Amino acid sequence: MLRFPFSVLTAGVLFVSASPVFGEKSHAQQQEPVQVAVDPTSAKSTDSPAGKTSSKQDVKGDQGDKKSPEKTGGEKADEAAKGKTQEGDVTDNPGLAEKQEAAKAAVAIPVPAEPVQIFGWREEIRIDGLDEVFAAKLDSGALTSSVHAEEQELFERDGKKWVRFIVTDPTDEKPKRSRIEAPFVRMSRVKEPGGESTERMVVRLSFRIGERRMRSEFSLNNRSNMLAPVLIGRSAIKELGWVDAARVNLADDRIFR
Repeated sequence: MLRFPFSVLTAGVLFVSASPVFGEKSHAQQQEPVQVAVDPTSAKSTDSPAGKTSSKQDVKGDQGDKKSPEKTGGEKADEAAKGKTQEGDVTDNPGLAEKQEAAKAAVAIPVPAEPVQIFGWREEIRIDGLDEVFAAKLDSGALTSSVHAEEQELFERDGKKWVRFIVTDPTDEKPKRSRIEAPFVRMSRVKEPGGESTERMVVRLSFRIGERRMRSEFSLNNRSNMLAPVLIGRSAIKELGWVDAARVNLADDRIFR
């Protein structure tokens, strides 16, 4: 606790001389006089509500002068895409999602120093849990991969959603039908060539192309009118490698660039 022997208010400056309460402290331990600049008018109004209000307004005014840095196109696309495809959600606007992805892709990405494997536009794929080998088309025009699925059934396991379905190749005359279960990710709304929009379940599957093992999202689709029962979209291709649009079945050749 301090005693204040005297204080003088002169020309808006308050001089305070402070000395310790206990006399046993040495002169070197005594505090030096403290000079505090005080506006007499503001000092009188500090305790009033009006004084407090004007102080807050000054702080807000200082903060308002600061401008946030301009955001790049990639940052704006990231913010717009947040929360759009969480578990259980439906992708309402595939065209908007494609535009957002294109904005992100416009940002230059350094070429990796390590060699990148080259794949053909058509490869053989092995899905975990199945013995069959399926033909897969690598299509950069599609965002999400898809697989031909029949008898789809949504169920719950340990509090989480799963999907049970049959995978087969409708292009075979006597196709083998194999039932598989996979974790449910979300619902996706896809616009068909005729203009109608349909909802598809999206699951997560592990698979292998050549010696490359991956895990990616697949929409469950009716691909009976397609040339291949499996389609690998660009979300998986960008992790897989490069695609040679003029050749097929290059995975086992292990060609790198």
